[in-house]
Amino acid sequence: MSKKKPVTMARRRAKTGYLFILPFIIGFILFMAKPMLQSLIMSFNDVTIVPGSGFTMSWLGIDNYRQAWAVDPYYNQYLIDEIGRMVINTIATLVLSFVIAVILNQDFKGRTLCRAIFFLPVILASGVLPGIESQNEFYDMMAGVAESVEGAAGVNISASLQNLLSVSGVGSGVFAVVFQMIDAIYDIVMASGIQIIIFLTGLQAISPSLYEAADVEGCTAWESFWKITFPMVSPLLLVNTIYTIIDFFTKNDNRVMERIYEVMYKDFKFGIASAMSWIYFAIALAFILISSFIISRAVKSAQ
Repeated sequence: MSKKKPVTMARRRAKTGYLFILPFIIGFILFMAKPMLQSLIMSFNDVTIVPGSGFTMSWLGIDNYRQAWAVDPYYNQYLIDEIGRMVINTIATLVLSFVIAVILNQDFKGRTLCRAIFFLPVILASGVLPGIESQNEFYDMMAGVAESVEGAAGVNISASLQNLLSVSGVGSGVFAVVFQMIDAIYDIVMASGIQIIIFLTGLQAISPSLYEAADVEGCTAWESFWKITFPMVSPLLLVNTIYTIIDFFTKNDNRVMERIYEVMYKDFKFGIASAMSWIYFAIALAFILISSFIISRAVKSAQ
């Protein structure tokens, strides 16, 4: 008779993890698997809407993908622009969220209120604030007033500093990236709430005895950070990176998604729109796999 394998802590945690993701797996199979398969089939066909009886499809092969990739005048350019913006915003979001999490992990008065304030953008970005930005007349009026004031003053601080540094020839490429982050600081802060919570959870899981032992050995705060804090939290860096990439690729202001929407619901080219969607999905998946590979190796070396 074969002996039963002992139930280790790792197996218990694995079972708990599967139980947590089980609702998503069931929901994906019931509600998402069929539409995804239908979209994949549409991407290889010319889809024609038939009033009263749905739609018909005629096989085209990879023509829709060729049309999306090589013929559409906007799709490729939007892809390049959004990928560049994604890389910059992802790095900035991870750095900002980690720094804020380290600060919020300190013991000070009003810490709970500060944590709630930094998590507030997650609630606002879930649908309330985007709706206000796109449909609120007062918001549009205030944005117009701000632009009018800036135009009347004739000064744009960000653009002026960028022009000054470009003329001086001091690392113009690096400064261009930095100023792009500054211009996108609103979006970066709005996208950092979940990452802050995840990093904060990892920081609170670190045993205080490790820091006490480091103090006894004479380690400085800087050394304790790089030898204890960062290695212990580094596994969560992978989780936050994947979440940030997916979150960026699915934002409301993503021009690639706007282009797909235009092709599907304005031009009624469902096959080409499906091909665009699958190209976009493949690129997002490639970035997730590449970043996972790089960060996994970095985490192992840090530990």
